[in-house]
Amino acid sequence: MPVTEALFRDDAYLAETDATVLAVTDDGGIVLDRTIFYATSGGQPGDIGSLTRDDGTVVPIATTVTGETKEDIIHVPAEGAPELSVGDHVHLAIDMERRLKLMRMHTACHLLTTFCQFPVTGAAVSVDDSRVDFDMQGETITKEEATDKLMALVRADHPVFIRMIGEDELAANPSLVKSKNVRPRTGTGQIRLVCIGEDAMVDSQPCGGTHVRSTGEIGEIHIGKIEKKGRENRRLRLRFGPLEG
Repeated sequence: MPVTEALFRDDAYLAETDATVLAVTDDGGIVLDRTIFYATSGGQPGDIGSLTRDDGTVVPIATTVTGETKEDIIHVPAEGAPELSVGDHVHLAIDMERRLKLMRMHTACHLLTTFCQFPVTGAAVSVDDSRVDFDMQGETITKEEATDKLMALVRADHPVFIRMIGEDELAANPSLVKSKNVRPRTGTGQIRLVCIGEDAMVDSQPCGGTHVRSTGEIGEIHIGKIEKKGRENRRLRLRFGPLEG
C-alpha cells in the first residue's frame, strides 16, 4: 500500500490541508499522499471529517483506520458517499472540535499515569468518558484524591512536546514504557516520545497519538468513577467538568 505522510504527527492542530488520492481499496477506503486524519490506534479513535474534490463534490469520512500496518492510513467514507478515483485532488477537513476533545482527554490520560505509577493494562480515549486501567497490586486511590492530583497538573500548565529517541535509548530506559502488555512499534530506528513539563520533568513515554500543547488546555476534568476489574485491576474513568460533591 502507498505510504501516506502523517501530518498530524508534527502538527496536531492542523485542521485543513490538500492532498491527492493514491489508492482506493476494494471496500472503498481512500488512501492519500498526505493526511491530517488520525487513524484509530493506541486507544484513540480515528478522526472524522470530509474530503472535497476540486469540483465541489464532498465525501464525508465516517472514520479513519489503519491497514496491514500502522503506517497504512485509510479514510473510510460514510455509507452512500460519492466515490473518488486515483489522482483526484481533494481538500481535507477534520472535525476539529471533536479532535480537540480527544487531544485534551488523551493528554489527561498521560497525566494520570504520573501519579498512578502502576503498570497500565488498558486505555481508551473518547470525547466524553475516557479510561485508564491499572494493575494497582492492592493499592488504592479515591476519585477525590486522583482528581486533586490531576487538576494540580492541569493548573500548572506544563508544556507538552514531542521528542524522538533511538530504539537503543528506549531499550536502555525500559521504564519509559508504562503499558504492561503493549510495546512501542519498533523497526524504524526512532521512537516518538510525548513529553510533559520543562525538560520532560513531569512525564515522558512513547505514544503516537495527538495531544494538546500544554496541560492547561485540558481544562476542568475529574475522575468520575473507579471500577474494580478483577482482583488487582482498577479502571479510572475521566470526564470533563468539575467533580460533583
